[in-house]
Amino acid sequence: MEMDWLFVAIAEPDNSILQKARDRQLRLTKPPGSLGRLEEAAVRLAALQGSSTPSIDRIWVSVFAADHGIAAEGVSAFPQVVTAEMVRNFARGGAAVNVLARYSAAEFEVVDVGLLEPLALESVVCDRAGQGTANFSQQPAMVEAQLELALNAGKKAVARALAGGADLFVGGEMGIANTASATAVASALLNIDAAELTGAGTGLDAVQIEHKSRVIRMALEKHRNRLVSPLNILQTLGGFEIAALVGAYLSAAQRRLPVMVDGFIASVAALCVIHLNPAAKEWLFFAHCSHEKGHRRLLREMDVRPLLDLDMRLGEGSGALAAVPLLQMACRLHNEMATFAEAEITTN
Repeated sequence: MEMDWLFVAIAEPDNSILQKARDRQLRLTKPPGSLGRLEEAAVRLAALQGSSTPSIDRIWVSVFAADHGIAAEGVSAFPQVVTAEMVRNFARGGAAVNVLARYSAAEFEVVDVGLLEPLALESVVCDRAGQGTANFSQQPAMVEAQLELALNAGKKAVARALAGGADLFVGGEMGIANTASATAVASALLNIDAAELTGAGTGLDAVQIEHKSRVIRMALEKHRNRLVSPLNILQTLGGFEIAALVGAYLSAAQRRLPVMVDGFIASVAALCVIHLNPAAKEWLFFAHCSHEKGHRRLLREMDVRPLLDLDMRLGEGSGALAAVPLLQMACRLHNEMATFAEAEITTN
């Protein structure tokens, strides 16, 4: 496969700017550390952006949508047709992520990376890897060429974001049954029993969750000999939209564009990225802890702290956009607060 770009070196944050930002925080008119993680976020952004005045003014949102063959196994509370129906809703601006994108004045796009059938909508970016994935309980979810197409769809979304002058990339996803796919990928990457990660998704009850877990377990056993690397795992168990998120996150890190990671499914993509290139982790902010069962465990395994914990579990990029104002406030506080010297306040 022509995917050497996935392994391009990722730049480290600017340590000299990092130290200058820390020094400035010590001079601002507050007790050191009193703004907690808002201080940490500002300092980290300064180092990532290579600027003593970090800013998050231009946000780009790409929601990747695709269908999943595993839906045939009854692992979702909603029928598969809802994927395309929700894409139409995104295109009309009626979904939660649209509302939050407008609130943040973010540039928004929805990308068809593998619906069962393409939609004749001008506002939908068509960058398809196939007509939905195969049923991974029976066969690998995708072939190598499809994986490459899906990864590149994410890379191209980041290129569009940078061309639009973005300071922050937000990736969202839509695909009925994609929590099953994400759970399978995470279970394989972490070598964790699927039962520990399998949650309600779109609203399953306890009996349905047990069925979903059993389907995933059986698939993991069936494909055990194929699950030897992050890319093999993604190809065998993943979704086109999950692979697009992987490509987007890696490309963003390579091109020095900070990322806000959404909930469970987006975090599985981030986990795959970190397994492929650990240096990418520096460029990922984790928005929130989803109410989806496996997300807290996933965050713990990656040793990351989310900014919010609001019991959200919608996906789409909604939790990521809910956290964006925190980064913006962190930047404003860092840049605009007076220092003790400027305010003529005695410090000793």
